[in-house]
Amino acid sequence: MPKKALLLAGAAAGLGAVAYATTPAFAGMLLVCVLVLGAEFVNGWTDAPNAIATLIATRVMTPAEAIAMAVVMNVLGTLSGTAVAETMGRGIVDPSTINLLTISAALIGIIIWGSVAAQFGIPTSESHALVAGLSGAALATAGPRSLLWSGWSKVLIGLVSALAVGSLLSWLVARAVVRIVGRRQPRSAKRLFDRLQILTGMGMAFAHGLNDGQKFIGVFTLGLVMGGVLPQFEIPTWVIVLCAVTMGVGTSVGGHEIIGTLGEKIAKIESWQGFSALAGSAATIVSLSAFGVPLSTTHAIVAAVTGAGVARSPEIVRWRYPRRIAYASLMTFPLCGAIAFAVCATFQAFARLFEGH
Repeated sequence: MPKKALLLAGAAAGLGAVAYATTPAFAGMLLVCVLVLGAEFVNGWTDAPNAIATLIATRVMTPAEAIAMAVVMNVLGTLSGTAVAETMGRGIVDPSTINLLTISAALIGIIIWGSVAAQFGIPTSESHALVAGLSGAALATAGPRSLLWSGWSKVLIGLVSALAVGSLLSWLVARAVVRIVGRRQPRSAKRLFDRLQILTGMGMAFAHGLNDGQKFIGVFTLGLVMGGVLPQFEIPTWVIVLCAVTMGVGTSVGGHEIIGTLGEKIAKIESWQGFSALAGSAATIVSLSAFGVPLSTTHAIVAAVTGAGVARSPEIVRWRYPRRIAYASLMTFPLCGAIAFAVCATFQAFARLFEGH
């Protein structure tokens, strides 16, 4: 799959540059829209499974049931606010300094990196990939003046909060569960937390749509504005629904290795730990989304699963998996940024070549 993703992205880059040189506005906008949907598909493949991994791993829901629930709650989440979309569409880079080629290059970087990482079952952060891709492509287009500190400061807040707050909240919830119902009959306790985990799973899927689902919607809308379809940056309902459904399709055809990583490899968790992890991560994401903070839902759920595992015993956590995920996230910024920079520079070279003829 990584080779296919690279070939498709390369073909899109070449065709996009040629088309842009001939009919810039329409071809560029069309390319952006297609690539946003491709990135949303990869997001569903690599990120959306985060919301349902513990439900499937603890056998509370079947994969088909969990996916159907995730699609519905993701759509409801994306319909419930636009603060994060505003940050991604207008807060990371200055829209006046970039063009449709810039956005296209950023999205190609995301698709390549997300496809390669997913093949190894590593839940990467599409949020960080989008920020890195936009920034790298913007640097190739207009230099450092294109970057906006207002949006980047929110990204840094989200980076720290997803790890620290997500793990702490899930640990506190898990410890409270042990104290409150620790003496309850195991079978009775499992039935209780099976039900509660479904509720928190719905909350996590809603939170994913509220934060992650909005990020690509903001970029899609920005592309429509630059292409002249929309007079100003206002997010249409049809864009929200289209992107949310595309993400759901990605979840339905992929993500199984990532579900295994989160639900079993980090720590062998029980229903009460799944409830604790989902409650902690969902609370973190929803509270920060209200302020337009684009955080990594991957980081939030990984930190939460780790925190819930530590609440039982640090020895049950297989620390090599959180470390692998952390390394992948650290690599996302330079790799996606570099890929987007290179693709954008190539786009510009093609455009100049065709303009010269």
